[in-house]
Amino acid sequence: MSDDKKRPQDEAVEQELKGVPEEFLTDEDDAAEDSETGVEEALAQLRDDLETSKQETLYAKAEAQNVRRRAEKDIADARTYAATGFARDILSVADNLARAIEAVPENLREDSKFKGLVVGIEATQRELDKVFSQHGISRIAAAGLPLDPNQHQAMMEIPTDEHEPGTIVQEMQAGYMIRDRLLRPAMVGVAKKPD
Repeated sequence: MSDDKKRPQDEAVEQELKGVPEEFLTDEDDAAEDSETGVEEALAQLRDDLETSKQETLYAKAEAQNVRRRAEKDIADARTYAATGFARDILSVADNLARAIEAVPENLREDSKFKGLVVGIEATQRELDKVFSQHGISRIAAAGLPLDPNQHQAMMEIPTDEHEPGTIVQEMQAGYMIRDRLLRPAMVGVAKKPD
């Protein structure tokens, strides 16, 4: 169609658009380009949102897994170390049994009147040691070993030439572990060089 011959409808549209500023009038090509650009921007934004959502989901799953692992560890620790408070309290009973056995003189151990008593106390101590063993409670070795501040508590220094300085020469109170944790440190005397 030539520019010389305009349809009456085109003339009507031109008349209506005469009062509209040019910046509001766009070509169909500009509108199509704007439309494509808008779609591309929207698509890029959706891709970014999807990536962000994927990352947040992964972080949430990892955090949930960490919480589950911590809870399982706490439950296992609670089962393993549940007897800690009771074990700490019963250690004084073990100490008193050991003192009772040590206090009996040799001549009374063979006396028929006291022999039953001594055998009974020793049997009670063995039974207590067996129960300790069943619950993962073990006595800390001390005498003759170097001082380990993680397991021993030095109560005094004893001057001696017979042992290397820092060696445990006397155990005043037995120490105990419950599995891999310290229940009570061994109270010991440590060798030092004489003055």
